[in-house]
Amino acid sequence: MAARPTWQGHLKLSLVTCPVALYTATSSSAHVSFHLINPDTNNRIRMVATDPDTGPIERSDLVKGYEVSKDEYVLFDDADFDKVKLETTRTICIDSFVDEDEIDRLYWDDPFYVVPEKGVGAEAFAVIRDAMKAAGKIAIGTLVLRGRERQLALEVRGKGLVAYSLRAHDEVRDADDYFDDIPAVKPDKDMVDIASRIIGQKQTDFDPTTFKDRYDDALREMIQAKQKGGKDVIEAPEPDDTNVIDLMEALRNSLKGAASGTKPAAKKTAKAPTKKKPASRKKAA
Repeated sequence: MAARPTWQGHLKLSLVTCPVALYTATSSSAHVSFHLINPDTNNRIRMVATDPDTGPIERSDLVKGYEVSKDEYVLFDDADFDKVKLETTRTICIDSFVDEDEIDRLYWDDPFYVVPEKGVGAEAFAVIRDAMKAAGKIAIGTLVLRGRERQLALEVRGKGLVAYSLRAHDEVRDADDYFDDIPAVKPDKDMVDIASRIIGQKQTDFDPTTFKDRYDDALREMIQAKQKGGKDVIEAPEPDDTNVIDLMEALRNSLKGAASGTKPAAKKTAKAPTKKKPASRKKAA
């Protein structure tokens, strides 16, 4: 397996344990990323750790500090963090089992693949996995991950398990703080009926492979245009707000559009090439 594990330890169900590794299940490496550049020199900016009194300092010499009062800190180095020896530092402890729909979607966070280490632990892993599959439940466990103890939701997937880190209760904001001010509106029954028909026409099976990040593609097109000395701007008009008078007509036109499968295309306009930079500067791709 080419990927490096995010975490290695044990999976524990009561008295049954087995060595496992967690691998991050998602990747963002394919996205367009940028560096900060000084436009006068085309030099990439380097972020240098600096002490306001002594000047630049090596990052390897830095420690972490918790502010207990203004400008007063309790310092921690790596050895201090290693002294915090919770069982969940090296073990995913399965505490309980719940139905999937009992977990509010607001709490689901990052997914990880749970893979058994090769050797004698494979059989114990298979026992835990198959027992979970037979129960048809989501396992709730705890684990210290990235400097915090987190709850995990584990589910069976194929020959392995997928663990989702769960957000803590105090991390999820109360929806009422945002929704209470939404005015109580009784929409027209006919309009709701047309909107329901539009939804029915657009109903399909979820297929994530059909989604393509068009903004990412537009950035790549602009990068290629800039490499050639030009500037290609992708534009799309912002939609106007639908007022009450036009709402019924907009719904009817949407119903026709949904039936025909048509949708407006983004406009694409080209602007004049940018001025060439002085020869003394570093070449920018």
